[in-house]
Amino acid sequence: MSSEHFRAFVLDTTETGLSRSVQTLSRQDLPEGDVLVAIDYSGLNYKDGLAITGTGKIVLTWPMVPGIDFVGRVIESSSDRFKEGDSVICTGWAVGEKYWGGYSQLQRVQSDWLVPLPSSMSARDAMLLGTAGLTAMLCVSALEDGKVLPEQGPVIVTGAAGGVGSIAISLLAQRDYSVTAVTGRLEEEAYLRSLGATNIISRDEMSEPARPLEKQRWAGGVDTVGGNILSRILAETQYGATVAACGLAASYKLPTTVMPFILRNLRLQGVDSVSCPTHTRMAAWQALASNLPPNLEQTLHKVIGLEELESSAQDIINGHVRGRILVNPNL
Repeated sequence: MSSEHFRAFVLDTTETGLSRSVQTLSRQDLPEGDVLVAIDYSGLNYKDGLAITGTGKIVLTWPMVPGIDFVGRVIESSSDRFKEGDSVICTGWAVGEKYWGGYSQLQRVQSDWLVPLPSSMSARDAMLLGTAGLTAMLCVSALEDGKVLPEQGPVIVTGAAGGVGSIAISLLAQRDYSVTAVTGRLEEEAYLRSLGATNIISRDEMSEPARPLEKQRWAGGVDTVGGNILSRILAETQYGATVAACGLAASYKLPTTVMPFILRNLRLQGVDSVSCPTHTRMAAWQALASNLPPNLEQTLHKVIGLEELESSAQDIINGHVRGRILVNPNL
């Protein structure tokens, strides 16, 4: 990378459909912003997979450099919050959707979108966590805020082999919760148990339509998929449980009734990592840094360069990825 030119993965629309290419750009091509960051790592998230494959309507402006999270070093700043040399994390705020994101060697962004990289955390660890780790930490915090205690019984995590699910299992197990993992890939049982899951159940079992109330099983839950699975979790929760919902990979619909909420005093907590306040983000990152999951490296699927993004995006959409894919734009 020269001082003025850099490589980036660019999506654009053409008469024949969506174009995907690795391009050499100049700093003049970058969007407006008060901080220029040299990117060390980004992550390949499910939302990024939707954007790159064109499977979902994720991208809002064209052309787009996708990548909804990244970590790197400040090389220019006109912000009072950051100076040259500071290490920073960017997640959310429609980066990679409306604003250019992390699949680039350089990116210019608004300082309000950035949080400092905790001093005890490496750039690699930060993106092994990434948006998935931030979301998982916010979900765990929601359970703790709901006074869900380990001694009250098992907690359930859906989409267990994915990024959010994998990290949520590790965080919960680290806090002495008994974790039941739900997955459509039962061949990943050894991996899930290595993260701390104590029980594994199939996605098919949890996808069966539930009655308004079922036998009480769960003291709490982290759901990344929505639809019938979330509906069944709600029907099976214990009295006073909290369930954190952060995804809709299966469906945005929720076929349920008010009965679990009223008769079992249930709390369903939505978790958003895109627009949550900066102080909430910083607290979550500090919590992650203070208790970094000891098995974090086990959540790494692979490290790729920009040229591998298209094929890896298809893999994540097809459910062939477990844990996290790191993107190193400098490979």
